[in-house]
Amino acid sequence: MTAIIEAQGVSKWFGEVVAVNNLNLSIESRITGLLGPNGAGKSTLIKLALGLYAPSRGEIRVFGSRPRNNNAVMRRIGYCPETDYFFENTTGYEFVYWLNRYWGMSRRDARRAAEAACELTRMTERMHDPITAYSKGMRQRIKIAQALASSPELLFLDEPMNGLDPRGRDEMYALIQALADAGMAVVVSSHILYEIERITDNIVLMYRGTLLAQGQLHDIRGLIDRHPHAIRVESRQSCAISKDFLDLPDVTRLEFEENALVIRTREPNACYALLNDMARKNEGLIEGITCSDDNLQSVFDYLTR
Repeated sequence: MTAIIEAQGVSKWFGEVVAVNNLNLSIESRITGLLGPNGAGKSTLIKLALGLYAPSRGEIRVFGSRPRNNNAVMRRIGYCPETDYFFENTTGYEFVYWLNRYWGMSRRDARRAAEAACELTRMTERMHDPITAYSKGMRQRIKIAQALASSPELLFLDEPMNGLDPRGRDEMYALIQALADAGMAVVVSSHILYEIERITDNIVLMYRGTLLAQGQLHDIRGLIDRHPHAIRVESRQSCAISKDFLDLPDVTRLEFEENALVIRTREPNACYALLNDMARKNEGLIEGITCSDDNLQSVFDYLTR
């Protein structure tokens, strides 16, 4: 299978900071998880593939061509950044529409593409509301809508699960799978193993700007399972939530913070399943779920010592 992204000896530095160091990798179709702790170089790699950065050394090719200043390649790519970059005082529809116009679509094509992308991301009912009124999940979906509006062949999602509640995460997982099933190549960046595991076995493992491994997730799963996962649940009823986790055999510790509960467990799948069930039965009980990269960091420390 022909690689969509190829990097050969790619390095990128900013002054004395080396963000990516002598990277060699090949990414094909379907879903690829770009996994590593914060500061691993994941976002820099994505921006190199988008042509937003030029390599300091080496070469990166996307669809067989260098992406830097290459509009033909850029039109085949969609990008959903981690950070929100919205126009002020606009609706979700206007945000997608005007980005379509920026990329050269006619008014009619931009309108149709914006409407279709909002429908695909289930934002049709709220697309004419101001973005300032959107929840975190809605903002994520409208960002993905703008990335999908041009019908790209390759989609980059940079930390798409950040801040989403359980229902929002389930919806995001389903959307990513549907896009891949339709033939789109999707690269998902995350520092949380569980998020990547839900959508793909194919991973690129990065640490401090270097490639540690590329291949099947189960190859490193055994290492990761040795270390407890920390799951932070945001809720004003953390005491009530904690009662359901007291008897789980793989929960090693419960910690209470202000309006939050931290669950330390060696079996995160069981905890996430229980949290999802709670959220579905009692809407508003859980305001958000985050997972620190302490567990992943310990694995990288093990692999690099």
